[in-house]
Amino acid sequence: MKKPVYKRILLKLSGEALAGDQGTGINPAVINQIAQDVKVAHETGVQIGLVIGGGNIFRGLAASAQGMDRANSDYMGMLATCINALALQEALEKAQVPTRVQSAIQMAEIAEPYIRRKAIRHLEKGRIVIFAAGTGNPFFTTDTAASLRAMEINAEVLMKATKVDGIYDKDPTKHKDAIKYDKISYIDVLKQGLQVMDSTAISLCMDNKLPIMTFDLAKTGNILKAVCGENIGTTVS
Repeated sequence: MKKPVYKRILLKLSGEALAGDQGTGINPAVINQIAQDVKVAHETGVQIGLVIGGGNIFRGLAASAQGMDRANSDYMGMLATCINALALQEALEKAQVPTRVQSAIQMAEIAEPYIRRKAIRHLEKGRIVIFAAGTGNPFFTTDTAASLRAMEINAEVLMKATKVDGIYDKDPTKHKDAIKYDKISYIDVLKQGLQVMDSTAISLCMDNKLPIMTFDLAKTGNILKAVCGENIGTTVS
């Protein structure tokens, strides 16, 4: 059994990742694969908090750009993250991983309310905690929610699993000469406007010296490799 280099992590999953090749909605095969990858990493003994986006169902920012009230569209996006959180909880429980969903918006029938001390207690008992509904406030992304929750639960690293294998100086899907960074500073990410996470999330991590690791979620076993300290993507520190 591989040994983790971290005691507690916060894993941020993009909502789009759950859709797989179908683009929208939840792909059962993809979510089951993610659950298996998380399970293998969890079995090393690392404590895992999870934040999941809602872009596969609804994007608040995109809706507001088309004229919808920003606050209203953001609340709709928060509800989308709750759907994803419940789907991921189901997949993890089927894989025999004890899981709790905590929501920043109270909905007692489907999730616990977010209580920091209770979340930490769940983690200490070996449960995975999925933080749903972002920060509970409009105008903040799930990236910011991930940074905030990572700080609150005293995570040692924020891992962002996306559809790209790291951070590049420009979009690698559009530019063949894009250069990948192994390490980069928070300031350089902000200066170059690299779309890793939004600037609020990056600034929050920078102020609290929380490293960010980005890697490709689609590659089976990457979460385990990241937890065990392998250099598989880009580290922002």
